[in-house]
Amino acid sequence: MTVTSIVEFITKTLDVLLVWLVLYYILKNLRRNVKMVLLFKGVIIIVALKIISVWFNLVTVGYLLDYVFTWAPLAIIVIFQPEIRNILEHLGRSQLLGRHKLLTVDEREKVVYEIVNAMEALKKDRIGALMVIERDNSLTEYIEKSKKIYADISSDLLVTIFFPNNPLHDGGVIIQGDKITSAGAVFPTSDSLKISKRLGTRHRAALGISETGDCIALVVSEETGRLSIAMNGELNYNLTLDEVKMILLEELRPKNSGIIEEEEENDEEVSE
Repeated sequence: MTVTSIVEFITKTLDVLLVWLVLYYILKNLRRNVKMVLLFKGVIIIVALKIISVWFNLVTVGYLLDYVFTWAPLAIIVIFQPEIRNILEHLGRSQLLGRHKLLTVDEREKVVYEIVNAMEALKKDRIGALMVIERDNSLTEYIEKSKKIYADISSDLLVTIFFPNNPLHDGGVIIQGDKITSAGAVFPTSDSLKISKRLGTRHRAALGISETGDCIALVVSEETGRLSIAMNGELNYNLTLDEVKMILLEELRPKNSGIIEEEEENDEEVSE
């Protein structure tokens, strides 16, 4: 095998991998966006009609579909410009190796403990709240437009931020690792048809930010005191405090948590 053939093989492999990577991100974002799903279904129907027109020699239908195929790309770019922009922004925010701080077992439990305690107090007093936990996808663009805090996470501070008449209580809190990074953040609202019309702006904002990345959005309803979590474009509504705690402990676990926890256990055994 010559050097030229090796280089050619590597080039073709990279070519295929890049195509699959693009398709992966398109399909990953497609399932979270109602408009893009409808567009995808429309494309499938048009392609199916074209195949039928060829099989049964439907000249008029085939002629009209040829015009559709000619102008469809331009029409898609114009009509779905916001959705295409969101996908490109999502790709720009994504980082293959992740950027969030890897929390130890104790740190993760403390973060969850403080958040759950805050949600319990907010639920009891019917105080609305929106908290967003950053993971691999950066929330920098929302942090830059909000009020910087960068304080150790605590339930008292979270409750204080969302207390009525506080200037920051209408926005959302962004949490990075074990720090409250900012408050008063404004997030995009979801236009998903799946969400109930009875739910307010906080729930739509939680779902909207969860559609743009892999963050975890927590909501306390001001009207009912019910707790919700939005992740990956899905809203889990009316959860108990125990359910919130279990979901957070699981979702904040690092991808290589098994190795980390095993090392921590070994360190504890050595220290004993």
